[in-house]
Amino acid sequence: MSERVSRFGEADEAALPSDIAAIYATYRERIGFVPNVFRTYAKRPAHFRAFLAYHDVLMRGESGLTRAEREAIVVAVSAENACQYCVIAHGAALRVLGKDIALADRIAINWRTADLSPRWSAMIAFASRVNEPRFAATDAEITALALAGFSESDIWDIAAVAAFFGFSNRMAGALDMRPNAEFYAMGRS
Repeated sequence: MSERVSRFGEADEAALPSDIAAIYATYRERIGFVPNVFRTYAKRPAHFRAFLAYHDVLMRGESGLTRAEREAIVVAVSAENACQYCVIAHGAALRVLGKDIALADRIAINWRTADLSPRWSAMIAFASRVNEPRFAATDAEITALALAGFSESDIWDIAAVAAFFGFSNRMAGALDMRPNAEFYAMGRS
């Protein structure tokens, strides 16, 4: 597997601003490595900070969606956008959080045939719609989500996660960001 991080390489770790160096240290301690998305974005510290701040609000912040549900949205949207980095990295997170070694793969291949709960099917169907060109939600779609048990805040979060990762997928494509080798094995044993 290639050691390449991205098309534009990575930041010089010895020259990182202290706040970003601290994030590197935290991830090395927590998961044993620094995700390549951080190593890439650290070349542009202001972009790194903005990206990570919103990422953390969406993926770790208060929400009626579980962390596994948010990761499932990312996997589905990223698969539709053919974003190798995000499918692999967030598939690993979904395997760990969902404690299911096959779920992320089923969603990535075709969420429509992945044997999901009605709640997850409704959630991912809407996230997929958010990912479409010229998307605008209909009142009927919002009503269907409410009937599936989602609050207004949950619907906002589904849309925000899907939209943010549409952006992230396109940046990963532009930067030719490569997944860390470690992600492939996470949550599989």
